[in-house]
Amino acid sequence: MTALEKEISRRRTFAIISHPDAGKTTLTEKLLLYGGAIQLAGTVTARRNQRKATSDWMEIEKQRGISITSTVLQFEYREHVLNLLDTPGHDDFSADTYRTLTAADSAVMLIDNAKGVETQTKKLFAVCRSRGIPIFTFINKLDHDGIGPLALLTEVEDVLGIRSVAMNWPIGQGVGFKGVYHRGTRQVHLFQRVAHGAERAPVIALDLDSPELAHYLNPDEVRTLLDEIDLIDVAGEAFDIDAVNRGELTPVFFGSAITNFGVELFLNEFLDMAPPPGHRTAEERQVEPDEVDFSGFVFKIQANMDPNHRDRIAFMRVVSGKFEKDMQVRHTRLNKDIRLTRPQRLFAQDRETVEEAYSGDIVGLTNPGLFNLGDTVCSGPALHFKELPPFAPEMFAVLLNKSIERFKHFEKGIEQLCDEGLVDLFLDVRAHRRDPILGVVGKLQFEVIQYRLKSEYGVDTMLESLPFDLIRYIDADPKVLADVYWGSNARPVQTRRTNTAVLVAGTWPLKYLEDKNPLVRFYEREDMLPAHAQRT
Repeated sequence: MTALEKEISRRRTFAIISHPDAGKTTLTEKLLLYGGAIQLAGTVTARRNQRKATSDWMEIEKQRGISITSTVLQFEYREHVLNLLDTPGHDDFSADTYRTLTAADSAVMLIDNAKGVETQTKKLFAVCRSRGIPIFTFINKLDHDGIGPLALLTEVEDVLGIRSVAMNWPIGQGVGFKGVYHRGTRQVHLFQRVAHGAERAPVIALDLDSPELAHYLNPDEVRTLLDEIDLIDVAGEAFDIDAVNRGELTPVFFGSAITNFGVELFLNEFLDMAPPPGHRTAEERQVEPDEVDFSGFVFKIQANMDPNHRDRIAFMRVVSGKFEKDMQVRHTRLNKDIRLTRPQRLFAQDRETVEEAYSGDIVGLTNPGLFNLGDTVCSGPALHFKELPPFAPEMFAVLLNKSIERFKHFEKGIEQLCDEGLVDLFLDVRAHRRDPILGVVGKLQFEVIQYRLKSEYGVDTMLESLPFDLIRYIDADPKVLADVYWGSNARPVQTRRTNTAVLVAGTWPLKYLEDKNPLVRFYEREDMLPAHAQRT
């Protein structure tokens, strides 16, 4: 095995997906705790002690106890390098989550023991399945009462359409949750609670037939455990790593992230089962991770992670070869050579200079407007990775600047937030005042935009909602467009790339426009415009 192949084999790059409030941020913190990356977990539930979640770096996240940005957390554990992509749980930020999943080699699906498979989990699971990403399931909150482990396994299979295999089994639930049975070693792991789950939970591991088990479990608990073990041994699925890698089977673990029950067991087994970085498909060809030439793509851009410098970071997933500081690469969209002079390794808001990185690693590139979402960089022949799915906005509003004296800051803020892919920007070409029109996928994005403009750029703003919920991108002769009557249910706008689009108030007005204007061609996404209509 070459040095390059050895480094690649050490990497595990994964994302955590879940419905909001399933405990994703808490599980992220506990994986860091057991991985040795942090010494004290500051969970969302311990706000009264003023501790904040390590992965939630933005102030509004800390205030509201939700994750609305994707965070990169890299740490070493058991001679492996783990790249943990903590994604937004809130549905309004699903576009950011989908983009982040393009950088992952596997996913951890988190399910609430009390609520089962929820709406956002279904959506994100579908994305993982469409990309062929292996999925590992952690059923969380066993310290709460739920429908029971057998019913949950059935629900995973029936609702998501994937076979499941229990890797461990819970001993009780709710206030009676005492630990888990490890099917591989046939040992019972009994846990003790620690204050707020801030430190590792002490554990006692006993063989299933150990007489000492009677000191911790009563006869009814032992009998129930033995009956359930017999049932899943006979009727349950057999573990098959090839089926896992094909996305046909999901290993299921039970535990409680808030109390740390079962987290270490999950982390150890996940590390053994999760795949190292694999190949990626560019427009030109399939790219293998152990190729000598370096390549990577930008899947996320984040402004103002460092309030002292107000810079922008482009998050790049390394696809192949070895990345080195100060290396010269080809920026294929711009068709020019650039030097990557200030690469950084991210750990939530903290950062350090990267000297080298390998396939699967996430490198932060200082971005003075050089990178767009989806850009490819490479050291060999030109490649174009088309990994990022496009999203059409569904809500629109005019953003008004109340801080006239800070107009330049207002413009800069809008530009940088658009670079992140958080919002789409449009201008009403017919309006006397050309106030920006923002398009978003979810309503909460508007609130975050206003908050960040105020906190990061010192600009007060006001939103005026617009009655449109559809957008279509237009290809037509300018003379034809000049004669179109748009009416009150549609508004023509210019995109950031100076293409023409129209905002429409529903499907019936859209059909009317299409019927009345046969020489105008309407497209659902900007990237669908024919080449002659595309502008940069």
